[in-house]
Amino acid sequence: MSDTLISTIPEILFITSYPPRECGIATYSQDLIKAINNKFENSFAPVVCALESGRGNYVYNKDVKYVIDTSDYDSFVKAASEINKNENICMIMLQHEFGFFKNISENEFLHFLSLLTKPVIISFHTVLPNPSKELYLRVKRIIEVCEFTVVMTQNSAEILIRDYDAPIHKIEIIPHGIHLVPHLDKNGLKEKYGLQGRKILSTFGLISSGKSFETTIEALPAIVKLNPEVLFLIIGKTHPEILKTDGEKYRESLVDKVNELELQNNVQFINQYLPLKELLDYLQLSDIYLFTSKDPHQAVSGTFSYALSCCCPVISTPIPQAKEILKDDAGIIVDFQSSKQLSDAVNLLLGDDDLMRNLSNNGLQRIIPAAWENVSIKYGELFSKIHEAKIVAKYKKPIVILNHVKQLTSHFGIIQFSKINQPDFSSGYTLDDNARAMVAMCKHYELTGNNADLYYIKTYLHFIRYCQQPSGNFLNYVDENKNFTEQNYSTNLEDSNGRAIWALGYLLSIEKIIPEFLLTSAKTILYKSLPEAVKMHSTRAMAFTIKGLCYNNIQNQYPESSSVIKILANRLVNMYNHESSQEWEWFESYLTYGNSILPEALLSAYVATCNPIYRDIAQKSFDFLLSKTFKGKSIKPISNKNWLQKGGEHGGFGEQPIDVAYTILALDKFYRVFKDPVYLNKMDIAFNWFLGNNHLGQIIYNPCTGGCFDGLEEFQVNLNQGAESTVSYLMARLTIEKYIPKKQKPRHVPAHRTSFPHTMKWMPTYSSKPIMAR
Repeated sequence: MSDTLISTIPEILFITSYPPRECGIATYSQDLIKAINNKFENSFAPVVCALESGRGNYVYNKDVKYVIDTSDYDSFVKAASEINKNENICMIMLQHEFGFFKNISENEFLHFLSLLTKPVIISFHTVLPNPSKELYLRVKRIIEVCEFTVVMTQNSAEILIRDYDAPIHKIEIIPHGIHLVPHLDKNGLKEKYGLQGRKILSTFGLISSGKSFETTIEALPAIVKLNPEVLFLIIGKTHPEILKTDGEKYRESLVDKVNELELQNNVQFINQYLPLKELLDYLQLSDIYLFTSKDPHQAVSGTFSYALSCCCPVISTPIPQAKEILKDDAGIIVDFQSSKQLSDAVNLLLGDDDLMRNLSNNGLQRIIPAAWENVSIKYGELFSKIHEAKIVAKYKKPIVILNHVKQLTSHFGIIQFSKINQPDFSSGYTLDDNARAMVAMCKHYELTGNNADLYYIKTYLHFIRYCQQPSGNFLNYVDENKNFTEQNYSTNLEDSNGRAIWALGYLLSIEKIIPEFLLTSAKTILYKSLPEAVKMHSTRAMAFTIKGLCYNNIQNQYPESSSVIKILANRLVNMYNHESSQEWEWFESYLTYGNSILPEALLSAYVATCNPIYRDIAQKSFDFLLSKTFKGKSIKPISNKNWLQKGGEHGGFGEQPIDVAYTILALDKFYRVFKDPVYLNKMDIAFNWFLGNNHLGQIIYNPCTGGCFDGLEEFQVNLNQGAESTVSYLMARLTIEKYIPKKQKPRHVPAHRTSFPHTMKWMPTYSSKPIMAR
C-alpha cells in the first residue's frame, strides 16, 4: 500500500470478516458497504480490512485493502501501521464479535485499538447482560477508546448504559439492515421451486445447535396432524467453524430425528449457502418463518430481519430483537425450546388467513426502518458527525425505473391504490391519476424516445377521453368495472378537470415527437373542454388549466387558449390582491395542498403573455411559500392533517409525495425563468426528501419496485405505493434529470412519429356516456 495520498475522496475502513468467508457478519458488512455505495455519491469510499481466522487463502474483491490473521497478534500490529500511514482513511468502523478475537488477549486487542490514529467506531453484534467483572472492564475499556459505539437494538443500548456504565452520548442505535423485496406472488414462486400445493414453514442460516431446529421438528407431528400439506424447509449449510470441530454431527442428528418421527415428506434440507436472490425467493414463498434460537442473549438476527422484510408472519423465541419488533400484533413469541407452544402457534396461523396477513403487514411496517437504504442514511449521518470537515453525505440520484407504474397500469388506465406494492383493482381509477401519469410518461418519452412509452401515453389519453362528458367537462371516479361512481356527483371535480387540461396541454407541447393520431385526439378533447374551463373559480383548477394551456401554446399560439389563460390568470391576480398582505403574500387565507402550482401557473402565464404583473405576483407568492416550507437544508411540506391558516404556525405531520413533487416542478420553472441558483439548490433539497432527508431519515422512494410510499407520518412511513405517490415521484425524478451532472450523458434521439409498432395506431372507441354504479 502506498504511503502517498491517492484519492480526494475520504475512505472509511471497515475491519470485519468479509466474503467469500462464510459468516453472518461477513454478509452483513458486504450488504452494508453495498448500501452505502448505492446511497451516497462522491462522499466517502468504504474499504475493508478482512479478518481471517488463520490463513484462509480467500480471494477477495477490490474492496479489501488489508488482511488481519486474528490468530497472530503481529498481524494486528502490522495492519495498524499500514492503516495509519494511509492519509485517505479518515475513520475506522470495526465489527465486533467476541469470537473474532478469542486468539489474542484482552490487553493485545486494546493495544491494537490504541495503536490506531484514526477515530474508531465499534459495532457490537453481541451485548451480554449481567457481565462478570472481567467482561465489564473489557467492554468498558473498548468503549472508552472508541469514538462511538453502535448497537442494533434499544435493548442492547440499555444494557450498555445499565450494566457497563457506557456514556449515552457515545451510543448510536442503528438496526441490522434488511433487503427491500418486490413481494412477489407466493403461488408463482412455489411453482417455480416445485413446492406448489404445500404450506411452507422455513428457517435459514448457517447450521449450528444453537439454532435449535429440533424444536420445530419435534413440533411437526402436531402440526402435520391438522395441516398434512406442511413442508418445513431448513435452508443453509453447517457453519464452517462447527464443521472444523464437529463435522456434520448436528445436521445428521436432525436427519435422524426426522426419520424417527417419520416426517420425511414434511422436512426438506437445502444444504447450501444460497445466493441472495434465491434466498429471498424462498422467504417470499414461505407461509410462516420460524426462528428458534435458544440463546437468550442473541441481540439480533439477520435471518429474522430478512424474513420480516419478505412479509412473512414470524414465530420467534424471545431474543431481545424479537421482543422489541414483534410486540403489539407484529408476530408471535414462544418460549425457548417449547415445541408445544410452537405447534400451537403454527396451527393458529395456518387456520386464520386474516391473522397471518395482519401479522405480516405489521411486521413489515415495524422492520422497514431497517431497510439497508435507511441504515446507510444513519451511518452517513454518523460519519458526518464524526468528521464534519471531511465528510458531507451527498445522496446519489436513483436511476429511473418504470416497473411499478407499469404494474399499476391495466389496459384501461392506471389503478388508484396499491396494497404495499400490489395493485388494488377494487380501488378503481381516477382521472387525476391518469392525467398525472400521462404527464410523467410524456416526460420519460421526451428523455428517452422509447417507443414503448407510447403505449402508456395512449392508454392514459384514452382514459381521459373516456371521462369527458358531452358538455366538455370530465368525471373523475371510475370503478374496476369501468362504471362512473356516485362520488362524481357529490364531489367538486374542478381540480380534476384542470389536471386533465394540464396533461393534454403537456402532450401537445411535445407534438414534434408524438404520433399524429394521438395529437388529433388530444386536441379534440382539449378544445371541447374550454367552454367549461373558462367557468372555473377553484384556485388549483385554474392553475392546472393555465399550465396546460400554456404548454399547448408552446408550439403554436392558439387564440382560444390565450384568451382562457388571461381570464384565469387575472382571476388568480384578483384573489391575491384581495387576500395578501405584507405578512401573508398568498392567494387564500390558508396553505393547503398543491400550493406551488399557483405561483407556477402565474409564472407560466407571464411567459405566455409577457404581463409583468403575473411575474411579480408569481415570484412574491412563491418566495413566501418557500419561506414556510423550507427550513435550512430540508423541506417540510404543509401537513395534510393540519393546514396552515393565516396567522397560524406551520406544524403537524402527514407529508405527501405529491406536494414535494409539485414544489420541484415549480422550482424548475422558476429557475429556468429567473436563473437564480437558490431555486436550483432548493430543488435538490426537495428531491432528497424522497431519498431520506426528512424528519424520520427514511426513504420515501422504493428503489426495489420503482414505486413511492404514500406518505410520511410522525413515526412511520405509509408503505402502500399508490398511483398518486408513485407518479409524483416519477415526475420529480424526470424533472431533475437535466440538472444531474454526467461525465458522458447519453444522447436520447426520439423516434419519428411514424416509427412505432403498427398495433400502436389502433385506438379503441369508448362511449363517453356516464355509466352509473348502483
